[in-house]
Amino acid sequence: MAAPRRRTKAPSESAPSRTNPSASPEELLRFYREMLLIRRFEEKAGQLYGMGLIGGFCHLYIGQEAVVVGIQAALKEGDSVITSYRDHGHMLACGMDPKGVMAELTGRRGGYSKGKGGSMHMFSREKAFFGGHGIVGAQVPLGTGLAFAHKYAKDGGVCTCYLGDGAINQGQVYESFNMAALWKLPVIYVIENNKYAMGTAQERASAGELHQRGASYGIPGHQVNGMNVLDVKAAADEWVPWVRAGNGPVILELKTYRYRGHSMSDPAKYRTKEEVEKMRTESDPIDQMKKLLLDNGIAGEDTLKDIDREVKAVVSEAAEFAQQSPEPDPSELWTDVLVES
Repeated sequence: MAAPRRRTKAPSESAPSRTNPSASPEELLRFYREMLLIRRFEEKAGQLYGMGLIGGFCHLYIGQEAVVVGIQAALKEGDSVITSYRDHGHMLACGMDPKGVMAELTGRRGGYSKGKGGSMHMFSREKAFFGGHGIVGAQVPLGTGLAFAHKYAKDGGVCTCYLGDGAINQGQVYESFNMAALWKLPVIYVIENNKYAMGTAQERASAGELHQRGASYGIPGHQVNGMNVLDVKAAADEWVPWVRAGNGPVILELKTYRYRGHSMSDPAKYRTKEEVEKMRTESDPIDQMKKLLLDNGIAGEDTLKDIDREVKAVVSEAAEFAQQSPEPDPSELWTDVLVES
């Protein structure tokens, strides 16, 4: 089967069509709501962190919402997902309960990891979400293993493995690429290139184009405007079936941007306010979708305001649940650390 055609678009080069949207009105509204839920959830998480209710590290996904919403829209039930520490958006896009996610952020018993994992380490077998990993690049060999499990079980599933532009230079990533290509594993490596690995600009740390890093293994690469959910969904619709058909792995480089620092403790002084404002003004994924909905008469201002109110209510309920949920019992220190077989 021939590899799909490769597109190359940078975030500033693309805006969704104002006259011919490539999705149904129902899909467009769903994309808008899902991206808005992630945005409002992360804003609330930032507030709770500032209040001292979230400890440790906390990496917000604000600005990158189109990536995970567009990719997940092309997956099927039974497909697996694994990602790095910037993971709250992925959990919500996988359908995990915002109450359980927020409770885990605040270290409460009602969280997905019983309050013991925090921001970076949440799992849901029910949603086939396998973390949340704090070690840079560690999720890539694990995601490759999940893809091997899909192939071994012949269940028709694929694994979507998200990683950042900072992780792409880790040695274990290339060991994984080699094995995935050699065994034609059903894995989609999604590089969320938000331009900065902590405080180092991508062009200062990585030679060449990131989506071409698998070329020596015969892995096709595709660069996508990660600030436009319709571009992301189109690329996923093109490549996910190709991977599912047994053709092996693919690398999708999503050109995106984070508005906040690397983590809540990062003042992000390595970039200018003008750069951030330019991205917000010209390429914000939610604003683009809002304009598309309004310009095409799919929804009016009142409808979009209603959606925002509904989303804020969901997030407020999650925050309330998290604060009311008790902390783990000290005995939990000794549970889930050993499996006897």
